[in-house]
Amino acid sequence: MNKRNEIINYLIFGVLTTAVNIISFWVINRLIEMDYRMATSIAWVLSVLFAFVTNKLYVFNSKKSNFSSVMREFMSFLFFRLLSYLLDLFTMILLVEIFLVDSLLAKIVANVFVVIFNYFASKFIIFKPSKEVIEK
Repeated sequence: MNKRNEIINYLIFGVLTTAVNIISFWVINRLIEMDYRMATSIAWVLSVLFAFVTNKLYVFNSKKSNFSSVMREFMSFLFFRLLSYLLDLFTMILLVEIFLVDSLLAKIVANVFVVIFNYFASKFIIFKPSKEVIEK
């Protein structure tokens, strides 16, 4: 896949992942009336699962299919998503509690930072093709 298509696919699935995150957050926070921190956490889990599948299959076209390789990818993906979760949560707390920004607007702002961080982690670390794939 060429770089242009990869970026377009990343943006499309990134928007969908962000939608999963924000809609999940909204339902949990506003409709179920759960605390924004817990809602952020649950929304994060749902969006991470969605993002792993779509990034692996449709964005970075990872060809790794044996169990151990897929588990390594998933664990690496999970590690970097944990870092982005902390970025998300830190941004939410900073904006909501320090700057008194509405929690939904803060969630949207936090997701801008998260999407950028996640792209670079996925592109250059998690789904980076192995040397054998590059040589073929």
